[in-house]
Amino acid sequence: MIGGSEVTETRPLILLTNDDGIRSPGLVAVAEAVCDLGDLLMVAPATQQTGMGRGSPPIVGGKVIEEYLQVACRDMPAYGFPGSPAQAVVYGVLVLAPRRPSLVISGINYGENPGTCVTASGTVGAALQGAEMGIPALAVSLETLPEYYYYHADGLDWRAAAQITRQMVQAVLQAQLPFDVDVLKIDVPADATSDTPWRITRQSRQSYFKLFPDAGQPIPQDGSLAPLDYGIRINWPTLEPNSDIYALVHDRVITVTPLSLDLTARTDFATLENLLRKT
Repeated sequence: MIGGSEVTETRPLILLTNDDGIRSPGLVAVAEAVCDLGDLLMVAPATQQTGMGRGSPPIVGGKVIEEYLQVACRDMPAYGFPGSPAQAVVYGVLVLAPRRPSLVISGINYGENPGTCVTASGTVGAALQGAEMGIPALAVSLETLPEYYYYHADGLDWRAAAQITRQMVQAVLQAQLPFDVDVLKIDVPADATSDTPWRITRQSRQSYFKLFPDAGQPIPQDGSLAPLDYGIRINWPTLEPNSDIYALVHDRVITVTPLSLDLTARTDFATLENLLRKT
């Protein structure tokens, strides 16, 4: 039994996770959006894991906590895993799933994930983990104020993000994604509505979040860690117009960015080899 209904081989199994924790309202929002499209298995970190990327730190002790979350379709079991988002996906697929999932959905995340921050995002990391296991995956994020990145906020409007998630889930379940499209990364503007269009975009080569020393704190002279801060910094003159950052921030549309597990640089190998052998 999953989600209070009889599991059948004819319905797809969808694994839901995130990096904000098992009690995140964003997880409930995506569950409500897709609960009639298949059998759901909810496995997410027991605690906040924002910024974990695809990390897999050692797990010492701890146990999986089962609880029930109320969603629109039914009360559903949800498993809090004592580890990272990627580890939650691994455990969900290998241990908890009654059969192989047809899809992994990571999100809906508090905070957008455009540009080069994809490698730091726990939301994207969980989706990439599913993709490595041969399962197509979505990583869905909602633009929010920075103060909500680490804390659950009440009153956020999840409707546009839930709507685009449902639309993409239906498409992916009906047709196999093309070769080299392993994850669909979806970023939703904070002011998006049901009428906001979506666009296929590239991942920008720019960093979206910039780290810098906290100007309000002195740099310690005793070897202690210097406090760091971060903020959104966009270099508009060099920003690619077909990128996720441009579409999200400038055009205020929903971005759908196809990601690949293949991180090989797109360069001419002969030219690179010739350059390296000259030394």
